[in-house]
Amino acid sequence: MNEYKKAGVDVNAGYKSVELIKKHVKRTMRPEVLGGLGGFGGMFMPDLSKYNKPVLVSGTDGVGTKLKLAFAMDKHDTIGIDCVAMCANDIACSGGEPLFLLDYIACGKNYPKKIEQIVKGIAEGCVQAGCSIVGGETAEMPGFYPKDEYDLAGFCVGVVEKDKIIDGSSITAGDSLIGIPSSGVHSNGFSLIRKIFGDTPLELGKTYEGIEGPIGLELLTPTVIYVKIIKDINAKFPIKGIAHVTGGGFIENIPRMLPEGLKPVIFKTSWPVLPIFDVIAREGGIDETSMYGTYNMGLGLILCVKRDYSDKIAKEFNGYVIGSVEKGEGIDIK
Repeated sequence: MNEYKKAGVDVNAGYKSVELIKKHVKRTMRPEVLGGLGGFGGMFMPDLSKYNKPVLVSGTDGVGTKLKLAFAMDKHDTIGIDCVAMCANDIACSGGEPLFLLDYIACGKNYPKKIEQIVKGIAEGCVQAGCSIVGGETAEMPGFYPKDEYDLAGFCVGVVEKDKIIDGSSITAGDSLIGIPSSGVHSNGFSLIRKIFGDTPLELGKTYEGIEGPIGLELLTPTVIYVKIIKDINAKFPIKGIAHVTGGGFIENIPRMLPEGLKPVIFKTSWPVLPIFDVIAREGGIDETSMYGTYNMGLGLILCVKRDYSDKIAKEFNGYVIGSVEKGEGIDIK
């Protein structure tokens, strides 16, 4: 054991990490979870009696180079929310209910208190998404990762009734598009952001006109988890299609939910663009097309619904009617 520690792997630190994270994982427990942490496999016994034809939906993702900002700011308690959001939101876009999640943390050196902060964020994300942490892995990999850095990924499984899958197939010309606000940049486009603002503590500690506090903290604002709002809207007003605005921004993601031969027409004055995006464009000299092709511009989720109740949804759920579906290809942003 001592020889392994000399090689850079501290097994006792791993044990301590597990003890520290247990209270956070406990917050996420659903009644379907069997057993606890420490088994070779996480067990979950779903109640499928309410489904006629249950379909499992899965999603896996990481946080990308947003992690570099967490390292520089030495802030690790929210990055896990981003990880859960990137997995659970994708599941919810198909109408699915996230059930459980497994996480993977790979680090250069296991600092138990830091691991605890990461998992604290993951647990908070799972509470927001309504899913349980049923297992995970913390891999200490000296020589592969710098000792103060780590990578983070999640894998989530959900379920949806087959005839209630939201897949965009019923979308027709004339349907409305509703934007649901984001909290900021979320978890995409950070390689460009790091090029503009840097990724050292000194650079990220700077302030910019239009943003309160250090730019690094603003950029670390966690991704919104949209699971509950999707469920609440769909319970009252049938949703035809959903786009999670992640990498590729408006230009790549919104057309993905539409059948062939239809295009989204977006009116960019129909919602308030968050100040952070004005700062990114100004400081980086980024043109408007590139901004809409990279970032969410203040709307993390786009819903396609029947025009008859689009205004009601926007009013009740603090969204914006931002455009419509028309015949054509690509996307029009006017």
